Amino acid sequence: MNRNDHEQSRNDRVLEEAAGIPDADRTPVTVIGLGAMGSTLAGAFLDSGHPTTVWNRTPGKADALVARGAALAATVDEAVKASSLVVICVLDYSVVQEILQPANSGLAGRVLVNLTNGTPVRARELAEWAGRHGADYLDGGIMAVPSLIARPEAVLLYSGTEDAFNRHHSTLSRLGKAVYLGSDPGLAPLHDLALLSGMYGMFGGFLHAAALVGSEGVKATEFTSTLLIPWLQAMMTTLPEMARQIDTGDYTSTEASLEMQASNDTIGEVSRAQGISTELFAPLYDLMKRRVAEGHGSDDFPSVIELIRKRH
Repeated sequence: MNRNDHEQSRNDRVLEEAAGIPDADRTPVTVIGLGAMGSTLAGAFLDSGHPTTVWNRTPGKADALVARGAALAATVDEAVKASSLVVICVLDYSVVQEILQPANSGLAGRVLVNLTNGTPVRARELAEWAGRHGADYLDGGIMAVPSLIARPEAVLLYSGTEDAFNRHHSTLSRLGKAVYLGSDPGLAPLHDLALLSGMYGMFGGFLHAAALVGSEGVKATEFTSTLLIPWLQAMMTTLPEMARQIDTGDYTSTEASLEMQASNDTIGEVSRAQGISTELFAPLYDLMKRRVAEGHGSDDFPSVIELIRKRH
């Protein structure tokens, strides 16, 4: 064994001791795609003592990971064959197939975990493609920014082959809380995008609110910390009851009916008066008025979902 081999062996032992992970739990992992998120995922596996192989179309992006102990594969085929667990995180699903197509013969017997953002339809198509090449497939949704990976706040959603998830649950949990949603590969991206939709709706409301108070010189930081956050936290306690109404279809109003809420466009009026665009709020208000016009004015606010939901 030469000096470099001794040094690598010593580094491996240090990683293993620091991670405190039994040998059986140090599954070799390949990470394909080394953007901000992919690099962070690979780093989390390394920090947990997993032998980690990396590959990226721009090899230089792997330098920092190689310095930490990762093995850089020369080709994507070599990367796929290096590990039984292959994680890919790139721009979109088209890029996933473009990258993996030359290595499809090496997928047999492996678990392919796709942590690329996409749609349920594309997830099912990719699962079928992976299955034709002998791989078990898990689609995933990362509910975290890179800085939260491997922290308690990180949640990663998975759907697809249940046995594959169970076999690699311990390894996948190095990235954050691993939540399995079911055997349909489309469930993880569906939940991912639904959660993002809720987030962007909240962000939209925040921007409109900040613009309104800002029109009179109120600082967004002051308004947000002292008033908006406590108000939103209080309103979040109503979500379980709203969810119950949606599931049961019983929208009986006990406090504030749609007719009352939509009787006056006061938010739109004050926005226009203050020189603030109503583009963020107007679509929701229009739905509320439409629901009232259709004879559901006595309903509670969640009744609006009937205007946008898919009819089964």
